[in-house]
Amino acid sequence: MRLCIFALTEKGARLAQLMQRATENATVLLPEKGRGWSTPANGYFPRLSSAVPAAWRTYDGLIFIMATGIVVRTIAPLLQGKLFDPAVLVFDEQGTHGISLLSGHVGRANDLTRVLCKALGSAPVITTATDVEGVAAPDALASGLGLFPAPKKAIQIINSLLLEKKEIHWYVQKDMTHGDFYRKALARRTISLQPFAKGEVQLPAVVLAKRQGTAKDTLYLIPRCLIAGIGCRKDTTEPEIGSALQEACCRAGLDSSRIDLIASTTAKSKEAGLLHYAASKGLRILFFGNAAMQQCINRYRLEESAFVKKTIGIGNVCEAAALCATEGKGGRFALIKTKFEKVTVSLLWQNMEPSR
Repeated sequence: MRLCIFALTEKGARLAQLMQRATENATVLLPEKGRGWSTPANGYFPRLSSAVPAAWRTYDGLIFIMATGIVVRTIAPLLQGKLFDPAVLVFDEQGTHGISLLSGHVGRANDLTRVLCKALGSAPVITTATDVEGVAAPDALASGLGLFPAPKKAIQIINSLLLEKKEIHWYVQKDMTHGDFYRKALARRTISLQPFAKGEVQLPAVVLAKRQGTAKDTLYLIPRCLIAGIGCRKDTTEPEIGSALQEACCRAGLDSSRIDLIASTTAKSKEAGLLHYAASKGLRILFFGNAAMQQCINRYRLEESAFVKKTIGIGNVCEAAALCATEGKGGRFALIKTKFEKVTVSLLWQNMEPSR
C-alpha cells in the first residue's frame, strides 16, 4: 500500500517518522510551521483541509496523527463509499492507540492498523463487527485476493448472517479465470468452493464469478485485473524476470499465475527476456512512453530514482507503467516498487470503477 501520514504537532511528527520507518512506502506531510522542527518530512501544507483531498485521490491509505474529530470533519466531504474510499487510520500523538476509522475490509484499514500497532507497541482499536467476533468476512477475504465484492447491500446481508452463525454456501464459476488459485487460497481459510453453473446456487451464497449476477441473498466476488509493472536492466533473461515476479507475488501473498497483465516502458519494448516471459505465460504486455508515465508520476506523487531518470528520462518505471495500464481507472497496490537483482516490480489491483 502507498501511504500518506499527516501530523499537526512536533510530537506527532516524531511518531510519523517512526511509522515511515515501519512501512515500505509512506509519505509524511506536516504543516508549514513544521519546517522548523527537527523531524524531516516529504512535504508541507498550509492547511489540512487543502492537503487531504489531493492525498485522498492519490494514496491507498491515509494515516492521521491527531484528534479523531478533526479527521472526521476533514474527510466527510470526500466520502464515496466503503468499496472505493481509501483506508483511513487515526493515532493519538503519543501512539497509545491506533484506530481503524474507514474502509476496514475492502480498503484493508484493519490489517494496516494491526501491522502498525504491532510495530509501534500501540493498542489497535477495531470496531468492525465481524472482526470483533472473530468471523472471517467475505469482503475482507476478497480484498486480499484482489476480488471486488458486489452488490454493496449484499455485504451487510451476508456478514449479518455470519454473525448469526448461519451457514453460507461458497461457489466458484466453473470456467473462472484463476479458479485454482482461489480454491487453494480459500482452502487455507477452511473455505471450500463448490463449482456451479447458472441456477445451481443454494442460498445464502458467496459466488466467485466473472461478473455480478442478480440472485437474491448472494454476494458476488469479481476478479480485479492484477497488473505487474516491471523495470529491468538491459539483457535481463527470461528466468530472471520470472524469478523476480514469483518472489514479488510471494511477498504479496499471491502466486505469479494470478498476474493478468504486464506493463513497462517503451525503452524496454525490445527486451527479449521480458517479451519471452510474457509470451510463455500467455500474458499481454503493454509499453508506455515517457510523457504518459510522467503524468502518472506527477498525479500519484510517485517516488523517483535519480539514476533511472538520468538513464531513460523518467524516474519511476514499474509503478508508473502499472498505473498507465489502468487507462485512468487507477488502482490499489498489492506490492509497491520492490527491487530485485536486475528487476524492479510493482503489483497493482486495477479499480473496478473509474478513479475518484
